[in-house]
Amino acid sequence: MPAGVLTAQAWDLVRAHPVLTAAESDQTAALRAAGASVALLDVPAGSTAVEALLAAIAEHGTIVWLAAPDGDEDLARELGLRLAREPGLAELELLYGSWDPPGARLLDVVTVMDRLMHPEAGDPWKRAQTHETLAPFLLEEAYELYDAIRDDDAEAVREELGDVLLQVVLHARLGEETAAFTIDDVAGDLVAKLIRRNPHVFAGTAVGGIDEIIANWEQIKKTEKSRASAVDGVALSQPALSLAAKLLQRVERAGLTAPLPPPDSLGAELLATVARARESGTDAEAALRETALAYMDAVRTIERTTDH
Repeated sequence: MPAGVLTAQAWDLVRAHPVLTAAESDQTAALRAAGASVALLDVPAGSTAVEALLAAIAEHGTIVWLAAPDGDEDLARELGLRLAREPGLAELELLYGSWDPPGARLLDVVTVMDRLMHPEAGDPWKRAQTHETLAPFLLEEAYELYDAIRDDDAEAVREELGDVLLQVVLHARLGEETAAFTIDDVAGDLVAKLIRRNPHVFAGTAVGGIDEIIANWEQIKKTEKSRASAVDGVALSQPALSLAAKLLQRVERAGLTAPLPPPDSLGAELLATVARARESGTDAEAALRETALAYMDAVRTIERTTDH
């Protein structure tokens, strides 16, 4: 866990007793800032770390040893053997300072991004980016994730989700650079939205089924956004087939009767095709993509079997 994130028991100990450690770290700085007494272990010439540690125990009665991220295994082993040989010399209790809850590694992502965006020691390429320059990468990563899902490749889905997460964290870090928002603002807004839009989970509101949940979600969203039209807020940058399908979905959910344009142009014919696909429960974008990929395979087959 990040520096300073400790269990209540760990905080009680570091505040009540001297804390010794082998090296300075973010954790030592966090503990000092919180009022704990933290010092580097002084190992006199000709002595060992274990002997210095036992001397500190004799002086203070009880001390807290703040282990390094690797656990100071050599020191722990040597101290354990010494105490086993000399019972009564001291008592050793191992305490975990924190337990990693689900999502703890997301905090590590933020820490790594802070390093990458450091003004002097960070990555010049990332520091040179803007929301606009990164936008194409976000689309590319989303499409690669889509491909991994379509291929039912769990390992690739995991990797591509990480790449999408990178884009989210990097955009949030750019927002922090301009004092517009932070990653906590992004996460906080999401938490509030999920709670607000799922009253059947968080407020005990009774619902009749999934259709009612979807209807409630749309009604809550409409109230939040104060949109004048059912088609306001549709992402206009998405592929045209997906855009058409989303518009038709919005019209249907709003209970509107909006006739399609007469099929006197290619665009109108395509829109009518998307409408027929929706009526049959077919995703037009996915269907065209599947057919295009099959055509691509056929082209490769012809190339392999044809002399050039």
